[in-house]
Amino acid sequence: MRTRLFPLLIVLMAAVLLALGVPLAVSLAAAQQQKVVVDRIDDTARFAALAQYVADPSTSSVSGTPDERRETLSQELARYFSLYGIRAGVFYRDDVPMANAPESWLLPETGEGRDAFNEALGSRRSHDPEQVWPWDRHRLIVASPVVKDGDVVAVVVTDSPTGQMRSKTLHGWLIIGAGEIAAMLLALGAALRLTGWVLKPVRVLDATTHDIATGRLKSRVAAAGGPPELRRLARSFNEMADNVEDVLEQQRAFVADASHQLRNPLSALLLRIELLALELPEGNEEIASVRTEGKRLAHVLDDLLDLALAEHAEADLCLTDIGELTAERVAAWGPVADSKGVRLVGTCPATTAWTDPVTLSSALDAVIDNALKFTPEGESVEVKVASNGESSTVVVTDGGPGLSDEDLARIGDRFWRSAGHQNIKGSGLGLSISRALLTAAGGSIAYDHHEPHGLKVTVRVPRSRTGL
Repeated sequence: MRTRLFPLLIVLMAAVLLALGVPLAVSLAAAQQQKVVVDRIDDTARFAALAQYVADPSTSSVSGTPDERRETLSQELARYFSLYGIRAGVFYRDDVPMANAPESWLLPETGEGRDAFNEALGSRRSHDPEQVWPWDRHRLIVASPVVKDGDVVAVVVTDSPTGQMRSKTLHGWLIIGAGEIAAMLLALGAALRLTGWVLKPVRVLDATTHDIATGRLKSRVAAAGGPPELRRLARSFNEMADNVEDVLEQQRAFVADASHQLRNPLSALLLRIELLALELPEGNEEIASVRTEGKRLAHVLDDLLDLALAEHAEADLCLTDIGELTAERVAAWGPVADSKGVRLVGTCPATTAWTDPVTLSSALDAVIDNALKFTPEGESVEVKVASNGESSTVVVTDGGPGLSDEDLARIGDRFWRSAGHQNIKGSGLGLSISRALLTAAGGSIAYDHHEPHGLKVTVRVPRSRTGL
């Protein structure tokens, strides 16, 4: 869940930072340019004031005397250019320069400089130049009219390089970027803490739910931080788990008590049947049928008690040699297989796993017994032990008729028996007991088809404590 929630928070915070940073960067660039433009306007206004009193070129040529004011203006423009590197000039309406620096610089025929000149001829200062960005290379042009006796007689034009302004803008952007990165790192740390704080109870709840789902009903949600709603959910979950465990405990106790309490009257009933049989002719079919049903009922009660104990028992786990234990069970069931004419084969290499030896032995007994029941004479039952990095397996395959896909989905249910095997002795609880025993020990049992016919049962137990 953190992998989904964390990127969402990061995207939202990045969007907020961009929404704040981009306008700030644009505002910074605009402020830097506005500062330069204001300086150029002041400079052009000063030059325009000097140019107001410069004599008309036609008058100066008639008198034949040099114009001192024009010389002064030329010297100011030259000094301005040498100090700041800004080209500046005062041009008459017909583009003839009154004074300019450098002297080779003339008013362009087209472009932004010509547009600013034409606008100033209309007795208006040129409008604010187009925004110059750090990656732009063009210059900044500002023009102001020279007004004399209410008429525009000339125009002051400045053509400024923008390198220094662009450098300052870029430097400001770098500071903003560094601030954004620092804010993003701070947001990352806050998001990590926030998601960890919010999701910690969820992770604990998920782990506890998994434990309960795999049979560890004693597991409970430990106290953890997080929002009040999740803490309240954890308390409610623990209360629910307590109630479920109480209900299951009552159910197990009822099954165990019922099985135990029914034993005595059933034993008395079977004894009376035996006494009654003494007064009936030998070989009476009815009394034989009553005996069979009574013994079957006693067997069902024994299995019910075993199932209740299996679901309630705590497994005593230890490192066990699965190969040796399986070989013992195969040898124990050998006489039964011989009596039925079934070949029982065991391939049991040494391998270890964490399990309860008694529990695994009982489960293997139930599985092998079930395989021998349904395997006809002349067929074989094979028991193979194998292992990988995480678990050890005991695979039992038989040569019986097998089960359909529908029956495979139901095998292991309590009291369930295949429709084709109703006449075979059994209560339908053996595999249920095996599953309960293995689950308590951290193992599992699975069923599948065995080719060309028969059933394949896989008993799996973990090889390490971490796999429990």
